[in-house]
Amino acid sequence: MPIHRKRFRIEEAFIGDMPMPAAVDGEVGPMHHEIMSELRAIRAQMANGVSCASAAPAEGLAITRDVADAQAQLETYRAQISQCEKLKVELDLIHDAINRTKREIAVLHGKSFDGNEMAKVTGELGAVVGGTEHATQQILEAAESIDQSASALSKVTSPDQQKLLSEEIQERVVSIFEACNFQDLTGQRISKVMATMKFIENHIMVMMDIWGGVDAIRAHAPPIVDDREGDARLLNGPKLDGDVGHASQNDIDALFD
Repeated sequence: MPIHRKRFRIEEAFIGDMPMPAAVDGEVGPMHHEIMSELRAIRAQMANGVSCASAAPAEGLAITRDVADAQAQLETYRAQISQCEKLKVELDLIHDAINRTKREIAVLHGKSFDGNEMAKVTGELGAVVGGTEHATQQILEAAESIDQSASALSKVTSPDQQKLLSEEIQERVVSIFEACNFQDLTGQRISKVMATMKFIENHIMVMMDIWGGVDAIRAHAPPIVDDREGDARLLNGPKLDGDVGHASQNDIDALFD
């Protein structure tokens, strides 16, 4: 009587309704063990395939995340490099402005603010003051002498004395003309001083243009406050043409009316 062998679950899973091998002399067929070994190998391979398939998407997601992080970090670096380039441009402009200002200051110091040039300017102004004072004194003395000679001339009747007084008046007039030569010398000296001041002004204007122009400099200028007191507050010097705020001669005459 043949023996019916029990079917195991693994056999049901892989071979389904495959018919059982016929028993040989009450035992399992000779190929049963080989078939079962092959089935176990196939099952193991299938299990490995499932695990690899499940691990592949996770690994792909990790790689995608790393790529996204690397791209974000790269964009951050690019933005930082762009900001650094803009900062370098600004620093180069500041460096150039400082160098140009230093050159202008060096020119001013070399040609205007050194000891020799400033001493020359001071000497020219001192000569103007001294020459004007000397000429004024000479003119006043000559005018006084002319006045005295004219008074004496009106009182004498001798032709010789009249001649002497007339000659003295003529000499005093000549001395007045000579004293008036100070105006030419004063003009030359003032022209030298004005040239130096114009030179300084031009280079100062260049430096102001380097740093944004007059308007930009004016924004940093402190307010001008007149801190003079008493009579000093009223002394504004001689009036120039077009100046306002000065009393005219008519205003002064009106005080005595």
